[in-house]
Amino acid sequence: MAGGFVNGIGGAPNGFKKEYPGKLTWYVICTCIAAAFGGLIFGYDIGISGGVTSMDSFLKKFFPSVYRKEISENSTNQYCTFDSATLTMFTSSLYLAALVASFVAAWMTKKFGRKWSMVTGGLIFMVGAILNLLAQNVAMLIIGRILLGIGVGFSIQSVPVYVSEMAPYNHRGKLNQVFQLSITIGILIANLVNFVTPKIFKNGDGAWRASLGFAIVPALVVMVSALFLPNSPNSMIEQGKTEEAKATLRRIRGFSDEQVKPEFDDLVAASEAARAVKRPWKNIRERQYRPQLVMSILIPTFQQLTGINVVMFYAPVLFKTIGFGGNASLLSAVITGIINVAATSVAIFGTDKWGRRAFFLEGGIQMLIFQGLVAAFIGWKFGVTGEVSDLPKWYAILLVVFICIFVSGFAWSWGPLGWLVPSEIFPLEIRSAAQSINVSVNMLFTFIIAQAFLPGLCHLKFGLFIVFAFFVAVMTLFIAFFLPETQNIPIEEMTQVWRKHWYWRTFVPQQRLQV
Repeated sequence: MAGGFVNGIGGAPNGFKKEYPGKLTWYVICTCIAAAFGGLIFGYDIGISGGVTSMDSFLKKFFPSVYRKEISENSTNQYCTFDSATLTMFTSSLYLAALVASFVAAWMTKKFGRKWSMVTGGLIFMVGAILNLLAQNVAMLIIGRILLGIGVGFSIQSVPVYVSEMAPYNHRGKLNQVFQLSITIGILIANLVNFVTPKIFKNGDGAWRASLGFAIVPALVVMVSALFLPNSPNSMIEQGKTEEAKATLRRIRGFSDEQVKPEFDDLVAASEAARAVKRPWKNIRERQYRPQLVMSILIPTFQQLTGINVVMFYAPVLFKTIGFGGNASLLSAVITGIINVAATSVAIFGTDKWGRRAFFLEGGIQMLIFQGLVAAFIGWKFGVTGEVSDLPKWYAILLVVFICIFVSGFAWSWGPLGWLVPSEIFPLEIRSAAQSINVSVNMLFTFIIAQAFLPGLCHLKFGLFIVFAFFVAVMTLFIAFFLPETQNIPIEEMTQVWRKHWYWRTFVPQQRLQV
């Protein structure tokens, strides 16, 4: 896939290969899967908010002005039905909280290890879920959402790094992408819960309370599973526990002390270099770390500018806006959730075989084509007025198919790789700081997209999807020219990738500088 072009412009470095022994043991599989459960809480929250905000009982209680607009504008401007600053704040407040929490989580991850950051995230998320379950007013709802955001910030700060450190380098792609798979499973579970609860609780507040309160379950799963995880060898070495680190490395690699000694020695050397760096937040701005800094900012930025969270956050609202009934909109969200999980599974088995860039490039082209088709079809029927009297069944089905193909393109490219690639390119001395930047930029743009989508849909109409398609084109070109291949390269040897890249080699010295 993408052979000569990949190697010629931004691909894998030639003539360099360092290998460490490492089996794909059941211990490391179970450990990485248990850690990746941290994605469940993030995914559940992404999926649940759009469904809840499309429930009439929820809107009547907390956002009556939106409800009145919805029932009074069935035949007028559909683009602006859900345009409400308070409603978007309910959805997006979580991501602002996650942004702030990621900086605290960076300190905790470095000081106490990745494990305790995951435990803390699960606990705080559970408290937020309980508060939302019992909510009596908008303030209580938003405070609960903020606590959920803090929990998410702790989890996504630690999980991708933890899995990348625990996994054998030649299986790192598939194991790390279990995190993205758990996000998609969380989204699917949320969509199913949103679909089922209105059928169980036909009257009153039961449906939305059950949907929000069910978040306690994935929070418990995350917290309990993390309690039984060991810290990664990298983290133990950072804390001075070298013998424990060696024993853990021996266990997760499935080889003897002598056989894992080269990898262990490199981990110790990397830790000593990291310990010499007293100010990682200052050092990450050094010229030699320019590639990692650029990637830690642009990859999460581009991931959100694909427009995927428009579909995931607001799928039921979006489908309702384009003419689906309440029940049909929730069912359509379930369908996109199933496609999301299935396509992510493709990436799990493919990225270690065919490489990161091939999936990035193919997914980008696929998203560009089908986002353009979604824009064209919505523009064709709704125009600039948002008024429509009749939507044929074939039109609705075709639009869902286009959205599903767009989602699948994201789910095997920017979805998992947007988390995998940043987690595997940071050297230990700046890893916590760089991952904080990665998470905070991701959450910042998630917040901006969540805040801007409903007003943007109201003012830009179908043109909003053209804006996202433009960014997909830009990010695909960025990957083609500036992201080298990181497939099957040990984390502690990743600097070699930048030294051999046609552009980044001018920034990275041939020998590591003392900083």
